Amino acid sequence: MAKDVMCEVSSCTHWAEENKCSADTIFVAFHSSKEPTRAEETDCKTFESK
Repeated sequence: MAKDVMCEVSSCTHWAEENKCSADTIFVAFHSSKEPTRAEETDCKTFESK
């Protein structure tokens, strides 16, 4: 499992200094009916607006 999860989205409640995610768990989903093959085909469902 990853030690640090990096995130650039500073408008998220879980964003911490040095672009780290402070959420206890991360949920990444795909936004189409097919299995994603590129990062652009996924979404972070953990996002919460500040």
